[in-house]
Amino acid sequence: MENERPPIIVWFRRDLRLSDHPALTAAVASGRPVIPLFILDDQAEALGAAPKWRLGLGVDALARALNNLGSRLVLRRGRALAVLQDIIARTGATAVHWTRAYDPDAITRDRDVKSRLSEQGIEAKSFTGHLLFEPWTVATKAGQPFRVFTPMWRAVRVRDVAPPEPGPATLRGPQSWPNSDDLSEWNLAQGMNRGATIVAPYVQAGEAAAFEALQGFLDRIAHYSENRDRLDRDATSNLSEYLSLGEISPRSVWHSVQNAAMTGVSGTDAFLRQLVWREFAYHLMFHTPHLLAENWKPEWEMFPWNTDATRPEVIAWQTARTGIPVIDAAMRQMYVTGRMHNRARMITSSYLTKHLMTHWKIGMQWFADCLIDWDSACNAMGWQWVAGSGPDASPFFRIFNPLTQQEKFDPSGEYVRRWIAEGQSTPPATACAYFDAVPRSWGISETDLYPNPIVELPAGRARALAAYEGLKNH
Repeated sequence: MENERPPIIVWFRRDLRLSDHPALTAAVASGRPVIPLFILDDQAEALGAAPKWRLGLGVDALARALNNLGSRLVLRRGRALAVLQDIIARTGATAVHWTRAYDPDAITRDRDVKSRLSEQGIEAKSFTGHLLFEPWTVATKAGQPFRVFTPMWRAVRVRDVAPPEPGPATLRGPQSWPNSDDLSEWNLAQGMNRGATIVAPYVQAGEAAAFEALQGFLDRIAHYSENRDRLDRDATSNLSEYLSLGEISPRSVWHSVQNAAMTGVSGTDAFLRQLVWREFAYHLMFHTPHLLAENWKPEWEMFPWNTDATRPEVIAWQTARTGIPVIDAAMRQMYVTGRMHNRARMITSSYLTKHLMTHWKIGMQWFADCLIDWDSACNAMGWQWVAGSGPDASPFFRIFNPLTQQEKFDPSGEYVRRWIAEGQSTPPATACAYFDAVPRSWGISETDLYPNPIVELPAGRARALAAYEGLKNH
């Protein structure tokens, strides 16, 4: 048709879904053909092994969902601006839509893309979708960004959240599709090596899986408040990887939980608070982007953390051989499933930064390579919160004792037995899988004896407290 209107490119990033996708909804509402596009740019290439592999699964699931609508996902590798300009030239597209990002590198990239495309007469428009509240819309009474979580929670808990939008029933494509890369040729699993085979059974990627996980959580949310810290129980939402990649929107989660609350289900407020904790991380990253790479509190630059990632105690922590069962169990859970229980993350982070006096950046970077639900804002804030250097931080003198934490949150030892094979005559498959998941170069086998503690907990605590006192005195 000669009078076919020019298409709109919808540039997918960490928004791998079709429902409640304002950028896509606006493109469909225009009545124009839509070209869904995913670009493996420098920022995606820089992802760690586990999140890059998981991204590939999400992209594949999105491509299949688009195929079911009679559309397709165009895949390209390269600089975002160059790829967009090439597809615009080949298709005659006159608009590009995308979901807004909030980390400093993405903001710089997106501003450049918007500026350069606008100079060419191309409409370049970003939309909300990754957060409940845009960072510039939430402020204290003095008009400043919140620096403490609880006041922010009180400010937003009563705010209206727009209802989620349904996804399109069909999606009209252009008369001529641009060429697309083959996802398998990107080899996004390369960094995982043999670990991908071990982690794969624990992953269900895509929007449909995200909503299934949400429904499963709603079935048990009534016990969320009292059980969410229990390592031995499936009490958390298991939504972190889906929210990280945007396979489900926070608005969909918020309203589903609110609807459950309206039917009298308990436990909902405690979970919504955690959803806003995620928002808090993003708001801090947007307003104080140094959160991602530097101590949020500058005085912590003087703290005598170890910054050598090759030291034996760091290697022991990384290889899950510290001799502290709950620490090693948590790390092994991560290597086998790609995820780690939130309480376990706090315990392992505290142990590294306090008992082992190791810089939080070493732990943050390790998690960024190993977690399939990696999220730049949440990862950075979580580590700095535990270390004591960040906003709304856990005081440095609040040093988690791994033994008492295990007694409280894994009282029967079920969690530790699930992930540590040594010492069990017939260890479960979950525990044995650790030896198949980790790199062969670690030289670890099932015949190894379980190690003695690399540091005595009282001595580690005393050393950390002495260093903290030194910082205060300085």
